[in-house]
Amino acid sequence: MDEQPRVSQILPLALPRGEDKLCELCQERAHLQCDKCRFTFYCNAEHQQADWMGIHQRICQLLVPIRNPTIFSLQRAGQIETQLKKAELIEICRLVARRKLSERKHQEAVPAAQFCLRCSIDVLGPSTVQLVPSHLLLAEANMGLGNLSLVAELLSQAEWLVLKSPDCGHAVRQQLHRSLGHLHTATGDLQAALLNFANDVYFASEEYGLDSTVTSDGYFLMADVFAKQGKISITRSLYSTVAHIWHRHLSKLLKSHIQSVQNPDVMLEPSYDQGRQAEVDEMLRTMLEFEQDDTRKDPAQVALVAHCLAMLWFLKGDNLKALGFGSVALQASQLIPNHDLTEAVQGLLQLVQSLQTEPHPGSGLSAQPSPEDVLRDQDSPSFQP
Repeated sequence: MDEQPRVSQILPLALPRGEDKLCELCQERAHLQCDKCRFTFYCNAEHQQADWMGIHQRICQLLVPIRNPTIFSLQRAGQIETQLKKAELIEICRLVARRKLSERKHQEAVPAAQFCLRCSIDVLGPSTVQLVPSHLLLAEANMGLGNLSLVAELLSQAEWLVLKSPDCGHAVRQQLHRSLGHLHTATGDLQAALLNFANDVYFASEEYGLDSTVTSDGYFLMADVFAKQGKISITRSLYSTVAHIWHRHLSKLLKSHIQSVQNPDVMLEPSYDQGRQAEVDEMLRTMLEFEQDDTRKDPAQVALVAHCLAMLWFLKGDNLKALGFGSVALQASQLIPNHDLTEAVQGLLQLVQSLQTEPHPGSGLSAQPSPEDVLRDQDSPSFQP
């Protein structure tokens, strides 16, 4: 991390008459300026430090040509170049905010998300539906901080932009309804939350398909609301749908992973980032704990979800966790005679164990399966849930 730059007091006499500098974070009158770029201002040292940790250290010098107009920047070619630089800044801030949110650093995500929205308005104008993702990003950051009134205001603005844009795409509508569902869940309006999560599922299925993991997230959120309402049978049914979607998805990833071991030229799907990995792990663990704690425990569902977790952690490279969840899946599947998953779970466990032991030729461990054996298990009809 770069060393935090010093700040200095703004000299009022050095400013043009009637011109006040505003704080980068709160837009109140500023008294300090960044000594590194000299074009970013703050009301106090606390806001300067928060902005530096959140985004400013990443974009400090990129702001100079934008905030220091020249004769060239006022010309047509200069204006186009400035807009391109602002678009680059928007993308940088979006990525930084998203990464910090995935790490659950909501306080640090706020400056990046705030700059992303403000710069987007500057580039795109104040009334375009293209601003919605930036509103949702800032709303998510504030949701994590419990600033629900500000979240409600941001989502109201986003909803208005969507309503006035009948050609708005399904993906944007899906993201909006998910955010609204989270807000209503946080405020205790469970019926409104259910309605928005149902719309989330609808638009996700239109954009990504019924079997998409994005759609399954909406099902999971609906199940969470039904669980809060004590509607256990509906919760279980939705959890089952989510588990089957993820099982199919992770099975395909596992198959691709094993193929890549045998053929390095095989193109793998992009790996999950750390934040998405944590989200999926938490979701699957919630479903597993729900099933294990219920008096009417369904061993088939326990096996299915635990197998998902075993595959997830194997793909992540954590063999210890893969073995742990795989053992849970195997024990549950063996409670059901000739259960479909038993062979596939055994194959995954043996594969993980073979990677841990790393047998040498003639070591007597030839009973361990090869990647081809696991692929054959994956392709068998009994492997699919």
